[in-house]
Amino acid sequence: MNKREPMPTLPSGTADAMLDALPHPVVLVSPDGHIANANAAAESFFDVSLSVMRRHSLDELVPFGSPLLTLIDQARGRGAAVNEYKVDLSTPRNPGERLVDLYVSPLPERPDSVVVMLQQRTIVDKMGRQLTHRGAARSVTALAAMLAHEIKNPLSGIRGAAQLLETNAGADDRTLTKLICDEADRIVKLVDRMEVFTDERPIEREPINIHVVLDHVKRLAQSGFARNIKLVEEYDPSLPPVLANRDLLIQLFLNLVKNASESIGEGAPDGEIHLTTAFRPGVRLAHPGSKTRVSLPLEFCVKDNGPGVPDDLLPHLFEPFVTTKPTGTGLGLALVSKIVGDHGGVIECESQPRQTIFRVLMPMYRDNVAEPGGAA
Repeated sequence: MNKREPMPTLPSGTADAMLDALPHPVVLVSPDGHIANANAAAESFFDVSLSVMRRHSLDELVPFGSPLLTLIDQARGRGAAVNEYKVDLSTPRNPGERLVDLYVSPLPERPDSVVVMLQQRTIVDKMGRQLTHRGAARSVTALAAMLAHEIKNPLSGIRGAAQLLETNAGADDRTLTKLICDEADRIVKLVDRMEVFTDERPIEREPINIHVVLDHVKRLAQSGFARNIKLVEEYDPSLPPVLANRDLLIQLFLNLVKNASESIGEGAPDGEIHLTTAFRPGVRLAHPGSKTRVSLPLEFCVKDNGPGVPDDLLPHLFEPFVTTKPTGTGLGLALVSKIVGDHGGVIECESQPRQTIFRVLMPMYRDNVAEPGGAA
């Protein structure tokens, strides 16, 4: 048997560069519980720089009594790796649900030191939920096609009959015939809205400056439904173009801003909607029916300080006919999900009182070559 050759020594700084290339937060915890080292993803996750992290112990950055601290003790005691799934690491400094899978392993080269890796559950769950959202959109497509054929034709006959009756009806009966016509028109409008889902033609896409689109949406909103709400821009000016259809992007974000505006309500004196853009490398989505994985580095968010989405509705928010509005049809966010899916992206909602975030992740435009993942 050939003797295994020793691994060559890495140049100085290469190990740190390898860690920084990982999309998952990695932290080295010293025997006294202080943070000895961390990669760039950990700095982003805890929202502090490495120099600041090194001045703190890990228990100052995670919730009091966190299972992570227990796992570290177990890894030291057993001398073996341990893990735990779906642990919430949210703190007052970093609010909102921050579910992660924890992987803790001792470091033999440094006794009693352990390496902690966090895998954010929001990304994992987001992929699974997005496939559900796309399936729901497809079910609406089939339903809309059926409704257009089976309902609109009979409604036309009902409306025509009511108009004929109206010519010979008395004042009281004319009220009833007008009611029939109005309700028939209302149903036709609902079916027309659903017919949007039946359009399965490939999307014409080109490089789009998302900030131009968001500025257009902002002007439309401020001249209409959001005239009494403050709209705040938080843009990354270096963001590359998104590979998308401009008209569909306007429809997408106009829906999200209108949804946020209605959630805040007209009477809220401090209502705010934040439009944000950022570059988030590391998120990749497997395109259905293909082995290709599409990178989704462009993050666009619509945030509002309304009352939030009820917990029981949150997992079903992008499904058709799910709505929190008394007079809503529940098709607006289903259409948003379809547009995002047709662009090969994902959309997710995080909500708590006074902070609801709709986060859209999309592929970028690269050198006149379309990223795979068109119509979903």
